[in-house]
Amino acid sequence: MNDDAQLPTATIAPSVPNTITLDTPIQRGTTTIAEIVLRKPNAGELRGLSLQRLHAADADELLKLLPRITSPSLTPPECAQLDPADLSEAGGVVISFLLKKAVRDAVLQSA
Repeated sequence: MNDDAQLPTATIAPSVPNTITLDTPIQRGTTTIAEIVLRKPNAGELRGLSLQRLHAADADELLKLLPRITSPSLTPPECAQLDPADLSEAGGVVISFLLKKAVRDAVLQSA
């Protein structure tokens, strides 16, 4: 074995940005929530939701899903008060979660 041989470099797939800095922070008592993290839902957390409507970033479907996948955990009324730009950004992240890795990576590389 040749010690001078280079080891293959690992290809790192682009990560999906899942942290959203809110244009309009949420006020919860004395706490201000200026940033939320969305985590990829599992199949059980999608129960009762339409995948087709989520792919279309339907506001009603997003408002049902977000309380299940946000950190800090947002309540349904807090989600309903999100700025439209923040809801739209969350919709983009949710759509990326629904794509197969190969498709998501291809889309992120072409962006």
